[in-house]
Amino acid sequence: MTDTREPHSIPLTTSLHGHGLTLRTWDPESATDVAAWLRAHTDPDFLRWNTPLRTIEDTASARASLDARAADVATGRAMTFCVTDAGDGTILGQVSVNAIDRIFSCGVVGYWVLPEARGRNVAARSLLLAARWAFTEVGLHRLELGHGIGHEASCRVAERCGFRYEGTLRGAMWEANRRDAFRDAHRHGRLATDPEPQAP
Repeated sequence: MTDTREPHSIPLTTSLHGHGLTLRTWDPESATDVAAWLRAHTDPDFLRWNTPLRTIEDTASARASLDARAADVATGRAMTFCVTDAGDGTILGQVSVNAIDRIFSCGVVGYWVLPEARGRNVAARSLLLAARWAFTEVGLHRLELGHGIGHEASCRVAERCGFRYEGTLRGAMWEANRRDAFRDAHRHGRLATDPEPQAP
């Protein structure tokens, strides 16, 4: 059955605040934002666990990727937040709610942190803010999170943020730097009715 209804818009939240962070939208016209996006997507540790849909290797491809993210926001399919320090606005990472499905009231979250900001619970703090937004502002019932098996840091973030381990999905993610080979992934989930953990 095909759903013919118009896509729902998502709240055009200018920014979210809490846990020492400010989450805002990315600006494809900002050289600072584009540079941070490029640096993250060419970081060896990021590429060990993630294979982006589009290859990002220079300023032009980074800006095109951010433009595509903005288009997803406009259609109500996703929201991608730039995670910044609440004090000085320094870019720390990214957290997103993707694949928003209004029929089943669910979405898929993702996150990354720039190398210099790791070890400060940035991913967990930003995920808590984004999850609260998805449940209370967007009105979703369920959020899912997946990571490659062996990515212990991501697993810890999921558990700290109330995303329960729900099982192993076979061949659910691309292998590093491959789009023709697959690896297993852990699936975590959190419901709107689950208690919200305290920020680390």
